[in-house]
Amino acid sequence: MKEKQALLFDLDNTLMDRDHTFRSFSTQFVKDLLGHLSAEEAQRVVEDMIVRDADGYRDKDGFFAELSEVLPWKTQVVAADIRAYYDETYTSHGALMKYAVETLDYCRDRGYILGLVTNGKKHLQNGKIDLLGLRGYFKAIVISGEAGISKPDPDIYRLALERLGSTAENTLFIGDHPVNDIWGAGKVGMETVWLKRNHPWDNNLDVHPWKTIDELDELKNLI
Repeated sequence: MKEKQALLFDLDNTLMDRDHTFRSFSTQFVKDLLGHLSAEEAQRVVEDMIVRDADGYRDKDGFFAELSEVLPWKTQVVAADIRAYYDETYTSHGALMKYAVETLDYCRDRGYILGLVTNGKKHLQNGKIDLLGLRGYFKAIVISGEAGISKPDPDIYRLALERLGSTAENTLFIGDHPVNDIWGAGKVGMETVWLKRNHPWDNNLDVHPWKTIDELDELKNLI
């Protein structure tokens, strides 16, 4: 691999442990809005919410409408109120991915220019970034809800590279999603590192990661 000058990271399930975050949110949601359930019933609902959420790759309005219809309410809560509860409370459950800070410190100390590219609503993603104390690491932060384009649209990576002051050839992308992170970044010419989390590799993709890691701190052995 040609030596890089910049690193671009994904946020959810790369630097933020979204699995922990959503489970924590779901547990509080059930406690607050379905408090009539027994502990066993409540846990079943939490697990059901996690499955229905599909690791965050559901349309949120559709997800909230579905919860409104299927959950065992004592008094039904409409989708708009579920959305309001989510918007108000979700970011407070944010948790860093294991080794995130150590890895970012290492990369910054090595002189790399760091950036972040994430899909999501502006206020939610900014809330996560600030709660986790990550903002100071990055020269550029691109949020799809603010930019008006989402991964894997090639223009969102090009925007991030422009804000970093780097080129695709000189930048390495690190993320967990085979399409939104690895395929998308690869199609604009970046080499990539795939952090294996919940998404299996799609063998039909015509782009492959330069390296694959199971934990973030393995990145230190690659750069």
